Amino acid sequence: MAGLGTPEILIILVVVLLLFGSAKLPQLARSLGKSARILKAETKGLHDDGSEDAKAGPAAAEPSSEARDKAARLREEAARLEREAAAAEGGQRSRGALASGEPIEGVPVSDPGRMRQG
Repeated sequence: MAGLGTPEILIILVVVLLLFGSAKLPQLARSLGKSARILKAETKGLHDDGSEDAKAGPAAAEPSSEARDKAARLREEAARLEREAAAAEGGQRSRGALASGEPIEGVPVSDPGRMRQG
């Protein structure tokens, strides 16, 4: 076990106990276990993704009807929220005002084109 004997392991445990306290040790162990499970699942997912992409070929690029329906619902929700925001502002500002970099309530809005250049 990497050259660690019983006395060394006991010393390490005492130091960990002093650093974290007895109340936090179960929480620390739980979070360590969750992290290990997530890491294991992600690495397995990466391996599975590579093999599925090779098997599926061009058919995998096509979105399912469920994904298309969800995208349509999200677009409708975004449009509804934009309409509500415009109504709440009283129609004073449009999306064009944000794109032009005009100040909103005295606060300057950065120009997206300027940010890409610099």
